[in-house]
Amino acid sequence: MTASTPTTRATPDTPFTTPATDERLERVAAALKEKNFDVEILDDAAAARARVKELIPEGSAVFTVASETLRLSGIYEDINDSGRYESVRARSQTMDRATQMAEIWRMLACPDVVVGSVSAVTETGSLVAASASGSQLPAFAGAAPRAIWVVGAQKVVPDLDTALRRVDEYCVPLEDERAMKVYGVPSALNRLLVLNAEPQPGRGTVLLLREAIGF
Repeated sequence: MTASTPTTRATPDTPFTTPATDERLERVAAALKEKNFDVEILDDAAAARARVKELIPEGSAVFTVASETLRLSGIYEDINDSGRYESVRARSQTMDRATQMAEIWRMLACPDVVVGSVSAVTETGSLVAASASGSQLPAFAGAAPRAIWVVGAQKVVPDLDTALRRVDEYCVPLEDERAMKVYGVPSALNRLLVLNAEPQPGRGTVLLLREAIGF
């Protein structure tokens, strides 16, 4: 998930890495609720990990998107390795990309539940997700009956313009480094999804954390 090489890069003391205050988190939560997202403010990743287990019925087909937040919190492992759920990611990795790609895309687009994070959340109530392949975006956008986003407090920004700047200046370089280490190839900011509201009340849940996690 990268774009062209940015001219600047956020440093540890920029707003892109500073956790939002409780006041700002409450403001974000109120804005998201007005737009039909369910929102919970939780203390930390451990609380989110426990809450995700409560939110997803055992046996559900769950797609975990590529996310440092999910990896660092243990949510990725809980879903894909516990045997508690049908892991869409694990199943797709056993399938032939040459002959079954259409079926893989259908699985990723419409699991029972998609779990992931976003690159930014605005105080006006929008979620911003960036992607190289776009594999998570259909499910995020509405194809999956349930969506859960776990969002660290450092991802809170005032508005959409700042959210896009966070993606380009901060998230892009970090994702590029991760992709090179994990896949041996650079990423690319090929697709961008902005969720301004949830048309289906009860479908999307945002777990806002008081701590920073992921990027």
